[in-house]
Amino acid sequence: MISTFRADAVLFDMDGTLTDSIAAVEAAWGKVAKDIGQDPAYVIAATHGKRAIDNLAQFKPNILPHQMDSEVQDFEESILFFADAYRTHGPGSRRSPPTYSSESAVDSEVNTPSLTPGSSAPSSRASSFAFDSSRRPSFASRLSSALMMSAVPEAEVVSPAEFEDSSMEGNHVDIVEQHWNDKSKFHQLKAWQIEAAAVDRSVRILPGVKKLIDSIPAGRYAVATSGAKTYAYGCMTRVGITPPPVTITADDKRLKAGKPAPDPFLLAAKCLCYDPKRCVVFEDSPSGIRAGVASGALVIAVCTSHERSKIENCGAHFIVDNLEKVKCDFIDGQLNFTILS
Repeated sequence: MISTFRADAVLFDMDGTLTDSIAAVEAAWGKVAKDIGQDPAYVIAATHGKRAIDNLAQFKPNILPHQMDSEVQDFEESILFFADAYRTHGPGSRRSPPTYSSESAVDSEVNTPSLTPGSSAPSSRASSFAFDSSRRPSFASRLSSALMMSAVPEAEVVSPAEFEDSSMEGNHVDIVEQHWNDKSKFHQLKAWQIEAAAVDRSVRILPGVKKLIDSIPAGRYAVATSGAKTYAYGCMTRVGITPPPVTITADDKRLKAGKPAPDPFLLAAKCLCYDPKRCVVFEDSPSGIRAGVASGALVIAVCTSHERSKIENCGAHFIVDNLEKVKCDFIDGQLNFTILS
């Protein structure tokens, strides 16, 4: 069935809609689950589409308020580490691992106008983007250093399917452990050292994304994601997407709540200077779809991370397999959409 409609602007979710980093995200949450003694499958399912700050508050309630920003950044750096480990420490590894610091992430509060007078001042987190020799090395920097000391030999890197065989893990433990003098530290990091480099969890761009983005004029689209700056900008830049000037990340201090509340999409529409009811939201997760519906926008759900049966009752106006099913033409100052659902 073919449907057509017009809109003023587009509000994209990021992961699961534009990018696919689900393997790295699940690995990171799986590690959190193991650290706290919970079932990884349960934690992974419960955290999808929600802000890391909200998930960490739920599953690690002992984190103090003043520690949360650092905990979120460390967690999101771990996602990017999982995404890059196979490439940087497996086949074709480089001697200089990539930097995951948020120095390269652009503050969404600096790049979007304020909702109210006086609220456009940069976040207090912005000062941490500059190098501070007194600040402890980032989690990923420490972990990268550890891996460089005991990189997995190229011949020992296995495919995801092969790694499902638990007997392979023991082989990697033996290979890497011999490089460590402090066995206690080795056993704390072995899951990262061995498994992260053994499985390809690279970030990928999803089908139809580039063509759709290229068809929308600048200033007519934004990204509103449950990821904070480190993760959001890291994912998009890794697949060749230039984060738009209006990119609302989870650590934007103007947000009172994350998805499934509509706040991220309402803020994005406001920053674009368009009525959210004249916007189109693209989403993949149940919480994100509900957020888009609550914002008053027309919502198009994509079946890239969930089966259709899992999202068809969340209120989306259209459900498509992926963004290859969506066409946009800019005619007479309007975005004209064609949906093949």
